[in-house]
Amino acid sequence: MSPLAGIKVLDLSRILAGPWATQVLADYGAEVWKIEKPGEGDDTRRWGPPFLHNEAGQNTGQSAYFLCANRGKRSVCIDITTEQGQQQIRQLAARADVLVENYKVGGLAKYGLDYSSLSALNPRLIYCSITGFGQTGPYANQAGYDAMIQAMGGLMSLTGEPDDASGGGPQKVGVAAADLMTGMYAVSAILAALHHVHQTGQGQHIDLALLDTQVAWLANQASNFLVTGEVPQRLGTAHPNIVPYQAMQCRDGFIMLAVGNDRQFRSCCQVLGCPELAEDSRFISNSLRVQHRDALIPLLAGCLLQQDVTYWVTALSSQHVPCGPINRLDQVFADPQVQSRGLQVQARHPRGYTVPMVANPVKFSATPLSFDQAPPELGEHTEQVLFTLSNYQPENE
Repeated sequence: MSPLAGIKVLDLSRILAGPWATQVLADYGAEVWKIEKPGEGDDTRRWGPPFLHNEAGQNTGQSAYFLCANRGKRSVCIDITTEQGQQQIRQLAARADVLVENYKVGGLAKYGLDYSSLSALNPRLIYCSITGFGQTGPYANQAGYDAMIQAMGGLMSLTGEPDDASGGGPQKVGVAAADLMTGMYAVSAILAALHHVHQTGQGQHIDLALLDTQVAWLANQASNFLVTGEVPQRLGTAHPNIVPYQAMQCRDGFIMLAVGNDRQFRSCCQVLGCPELAEDSRFISNSLRVQHRDALIPLLAGCLLQQDVTYWVTALSSQHVPCGPINRLDQVFADPQVQSRGLQVQARHPRGYTVPMVANPVKFSATPLSFDQAPPELGEHTEQVLFTLSNYQPENE
């Protein structure tokens, strides 16, 4: 049995933050009804190329973007602008444990599908609203998208090379980090709310904003600012609080060196053939190394240029100095550790083709996860789900 077996999720979200959350819930065993607009569906169905091709090389119409966030769900086409569609959503909400939506603030109220209306039908309902800026505040009615939230929430000010370096300037993270983190916060909030329901029988409204999430997970960088009042600057791959902790060039490529304590630094210097640096008064503690990073890093760089990436990764790892190659994605999925952990999985689509996917990383000892339900085609499960509703009849009847 799956961890969330028996939990029913009504998914009115689209794009990434909401669908990411509901995909995790589906991975955990919840039954997820993905509500999509007839004839159109989730916007990301059209976000390609690339599109998945079957074994015969034919385009399946499934965008890679849609596939990343929608496995394990049932696609149900409902037009919520109609009275019939609204009634169908109410009936599903009455049976659901969780509802996830990412409409604009107040967008569902005009259809009678807001939290107040649906909680009156189902007091146990957990209703999670995901927006750019939350249900309150001066920006509440503005739309929010990942890249602009990375910018407004401070992440881009911390990401990229310093302005005085070649190619300097702010950069966004290479994946939609604000969306993904909001999705994960949504999962944890929903699980906490499910525990509350189990204890009290009372559902609740979860108000989750991309900007709030982005600010919350600035983590040590936010703390650095709040403690000192000094605005952190971009350091490229370097760490603001630990040295040496950054990408370093070798003879044939780059490694990420992540020296986390003084013992590791001494071992690192020994392996690199410069043990005297570990005894240098400027570098004997991490706090001193942070102060003198501009002096230390060039000295280490000269040593690392003497050998290839594979040599240094092997030598440093053998002495328990954290480091690793900076892999391309083809190298990631070819990595023996990634393969051993089963991070690439596949599901068979009802039409006969195979859908490659990245597995959920959670390993449960008693309730292992399965990934045998491919992301659905638009409306694939409409009749299956809605046939159980008293006012619904399949179109062919």
